[in-house]
Amino acid sequence: MDGLLQLFAWLLKQGGAKIPAFVSALPGWAWYAIALALAAGAVIAFISVYGMLAVWLERKISAHIQDRLGPMYVGGWHGWAQSIADGLKLLLKEDIVPAQADGILFRTAPYLLFAAAFASFVCIPFDGLAVVSDLNVGLFYLLAIGSLAIVGVLMGAWGSNNKWSLFGGMRSAAQIISYEIPVGLALMCAVLLAGSLSMTSLVEAQAAGPGQVLAFTSWFGLHNPWCMVAMVLYFIGALAECNRAPFDIPEAESELVAGFHTEYSGMRFSFFFLSEYANMFVTSAILSVCFLGGWYGPVNLAAYGTDNLLLKAASAGPHWLILKSLLLVCVQIWVRWTLPRLRVDQLMTVCWKYMIPLAFACVAGVAVFLVYPVGGKVLWAGFLALCILAVGGLRLSDWVARRRMAA
Repeated sequence: MDGLLQLFAWLLKQGGAKIPAFVSALPGWAWYAIALALAAGAVIAFISVYGMLAVWLERKISAHIQDRLGPMYVGGWHGWAQSIADGLKLLLKEDIVPAQADGILFRTAPYLLFAAAFASFVCIPFDGLAVVSDLNVGLFYLLAIGSLAIVGVLMGAWGSNNKWSLFGGMRSAAQIISYEIPVGLALMCAVLLAGSLSMTSLVEAQAAGPGQVLAFTSWFGLHNPWCMVAMVLYFIGALAECNRAPFDIPEAESELVAGFHTEYSGMRFSFFFLSEYANMFVTSAILSVCFLGGWYGPVNLAAYGTDNLLLKAASAGPHWLILKSLLLVCVQIWVRWTLPRLRVDQLMTVCWKYMIPLAFACVAGVAVFLVYPVGGKVLWAGFLALCILAVGGLRLSDWVARRRMAA
C-alpha cells in the first residue's frame, strides 16, 4: 500500500502541469481508497490465477504419483486449461439450497470462508514495499484471521441441516482449534529471534550480512536445531488447519460423504475449494517468511556488485517468496497423495501428546539459546545426541510394550 502511494506521488510530481487539476486536487483519503481498490483487485486476481494453477498441479502431481497422465487435452499442452473449463462448469451449474436448510447460514458460509482467506493476504510481504499493510502485529493478525475459518465451516455445517455435514463441521472445529496451539508456539520461535510480530521485520531479520554470499545460513529455519523442529511442527500443523491429508477427516468421503460441504453445489461449492487452496498458499507464505528468508534468495549475489540491478533481482524479490510458497504447496500435495488418512483419535493424539510438548520445548530451547548462546557445532552435536536418545527411548518403550503383550 505504501509503495502504491509513493508511486502515485512520484507520478504526480513527474506529470507536473500535464496532470489535470482535479486529479492533483484529490485529497489523501481518495488516493488511499484508489490504492486500496488496486491492492484488493491484485489480490483477487492473484488468488484466481493461483487457484487454477494449484488445481492443475494437484491433478498432475497425483496422476504421476499413481502412474497416470492426468489432464492432457483441454487447452493443449498437458491440459493446462482444464481448470478454466472446470471453473466455467461450476459457474453454470445449478445452485441448490436444501429445503430444510437455514438459508442465511447456508448461503453466507462459503463467502465468509473465502473472505478469511482473502484477508490473510493483507499482511503477506511479497517484498519490502509489495505488502498491502505492514502491521506491527502482522503475524498475530494472520493467526486471528485464520480462526475465522472455524466460523465459516460451522455455519455451513449447521446451516445444511445434514448430519454428515454437522459431523464434519464439528470435526473441523476441534481439529483447527487444537492445532492452532502448536502452530502458534512454533511461530513464537521466529518471533523470539526477530523480536517483532511484523511480517516485514521477520524477513529483514533474516537478511544476509554485508559480503555474505550464502544467504540461507541466516534463515531462521537453519539458525538452530530448535527452529528447524519448530518449522517442521508448523508445517504439520498447517496441513491440519487446511484440512489436508492426512488430516482431512472433516471431509472424509468414506465416512461423511463429503463432510461439511456435502449439500453445496455450483459456485458455492467452488468457494470452499478456492479457500482451501488460498489457505495452502498463505500457510506456505507464513512458513517462508518466518523460517525461510521470505523474499530473500538462498544466495546473495548482490554481494558481488551492490549497484548491479540484475544481481539484486537474483538475490531478492517477490519471485523468491512466490517460488518458495509454491514449492511448499507442491509438498502439501505430495503428502496428500502419499500418506493415509488418520483416525480422529490418532489426529488428536498427535497434537496433544506429541506436537504441543515438542512446540513448548522448541520455544524453551530458542529462549535458552538466546540467553546462553553456544557455538553452532556444539549446538548441533548436542541436538543430534538428544535426538538419538529420544529415538532410542521410543524404541526401548516399544520393545518393552511388545514383550508385555507377548507375555
